[in-house]
Amino acid sequence: MTYLLLTSFIWAFSFGLIKIYLVGLDSGLVAAVRLGLALLVFLPFLRLKGLHLGSALKLIIIGFFQFGLMYVAYIQSFKYLQSFQVALFTIFTPLWVTLVNDLLEKRFHFRFLITAGLVVLGTGVIAFKGFGKEIVLTGFILVQFSNLCFAAGQIGYARIMKGLPGRKDREVFGLTYLGGFLAAGLSALLTLPGKSLTVTGPQIGILLYLGILASAVGFFLWNLGARKVNAGLLAVMNNLKVPLGVACSLVFFAEQTDLLRLLLGGLIILVAFWMNEAWAKRG
Repeated sequence: MTYLLLTSFIWAFSFGLIKIYLVGLDSGLVAAVRLGLALLVFLPFLRLKGLHLGSALKLIIIGFFQFGLMYVAYIQSFKYLQSFQVALFTIFTPLWVTLVNDLLEKRFHFRFLITAGLVVLGTGVIAFKGFGKEIVLTGFILVQFSNLCFAAGQIGYARIMKGLPGRKDREVFGLTYLGGFLAAGLSALLTLPGKSLTVTGPQIGILLYLGILASAVGFFLWNLGARKVNAGLLAVMNNLKVPLGVACSLVFFAEQTDLLRLLLGGLIILVAFWMNEAWAKRG
């Protein structure tokens, strides 16, 4: 759980940074740069000797969806939604985590669904600010597709690594970034031609932060942590970035929020965490 908690703190800054600095850039380009940097960070650790080709391809496919398509859809959604709406719509990720887990295990875990539902409720209390005149359906669909890709990747990676005993995560994780880079790069190739490209100094700095720390280090720690917890706790941790993001907005971006709702939503999330741990101890 330590890895998941640390990553949540790293990611807490992302909502505001993307909306403020990067929304004008092509989503495929932003995703490709982030994942390209992440790939470069993990290339020195890559060890393919003795790795079956089928396992390598599975890891590349995991990255294609969990990082590549997820990023492209997520960043593109900021063009249709306000940042708080994107944050709000990401709260459904725990439900996708539990559903994908149940689908792959071919059994229904009611307690995981209850935990995920409480997490969604608690995060909704924190993030919901009303929708204004209308909900942009395109943005909502993009965020849910992003949520599904990220959820499926977490569960899929954990299952693949169980079949590779003795193989260290850092020795193969670069393959997931390779898959993500291929997806994001393909998107950029399809959308960039004909567009004028201007990248400012602050945008370069933000891309370096998002690529090296939030992506390379963050995703590695997250998937490593996802292997060590059950689906219920993973569902809880998937939404912890929202209250942390709100707290960061208060402290670092001088934004306003309802402290009562933040405390109430945080309490609901803590209840979900406690219930999951209690159920886990009971077996």
